[in-house]
Amino acid sequence: MDIVNLLFDNVFTVPVALLIFVFFLLKSSIIFVPQNRAYLIERFGKYLSTKEAGLHFLVPFIDRIAADRSLKEQAVDVPQQSAITKDNISLHVDGVLYFRVLDPYKATYGVDDYIFAVTQLSQTTMRSELGKMELDKTFEERDALNTNIVSAINEAAGPWGIQVLRYEIKDIIPPQSVMEAMEAQMKAERVKRAQILESEGDRQAAINRAEGEKQSIVLSAEADKAEQILRAEGEAQAIIAVANAQAEALQTVGESANTESGQKAIQLELATKAIAAKQAIAKESSMVILPDSATDASSLVAQATSIINQLNKSR
Repeated sequence: MDIVNLLFDNVFTVPVALLIFVFFLLKSSIIFVPQNRAYLIERFGKYLSTKEAGLHFLVPFIDRIAADRSLKEQAVDVPQQSAITKDNISLHVDGVLYFRVLDPYKATYGVDDYIFAVTQLSQTTMRSELGKMELDKTFEERDALNTNIVSAINEAAGPWGIQVLRYEIKDIIPPQSVMEAMEAQMKAERVKRAQILESEGDRQAAINRAEGEKQSIVLSAEADKAEQILRAEGEAQAIIAVANAQAEALQTVGESANTESGQKAIQLELATKAIAAKQAIAKESSMVILPDSATDASSLVAQATSIINQLNKSR
């Protein structure tokens, strides 16, 4: 027992006790505020200041941390609730609210529980906005509905230092009878779209067939046209070739006739034709009159030429 008392007297002396007191005093006077948080400090129960991220000092036993507010974006689940649309349809709607604290002082002293307050405000605002819309519009214009709710909440939550960033509707559940009617309507719409698509397919197929037939007729006509053009060009080229050959033959005959031997050949040919003409006349008539100079070659040629001309005229 004496040993214990001796140790107690040696350890817990006045300097040691004073050192311990100073340690706890410094610990209570130094605070570290985390990032994206704010501490509200009160002195003698009255608001003094707002401490944001960093190192801060307080007066021990006089200053105290009255509230700790997060400045991060917060998500709050809005419980399911009933609402009535403009066309008197009862719906069950729930959603998610995203907001952040802009002014920690207003969020602390302007409202008792800002999370509860903003949640209740979002519910009442959602019921009010749904009451302005018909049932079909609630499904088609969900984005516009979310925007209207955010705008209305921000207008009312301004004195609380709260900024609502967005509101998302999770589910809109109509009554069972309305759901059955909507399913029947959607089924009818699907059947209608299927029939329209089928008719459009038939129409497009008919158009494609008509276009194909038109193209076939056009191609056939173009082929006939090309064939006729080629045939005409071939006939024209043949005529030109014959004419050229005749012209060359006449030119050759003319060139040969311009010589002495050519003249003799022509006289011989004319004499031959004259004799043949006389034979033809003798076949058609029993009398042939020949002039006295028939024995002369030149006269015979002239007579043959005259006879040939008369035969051509008679024929």
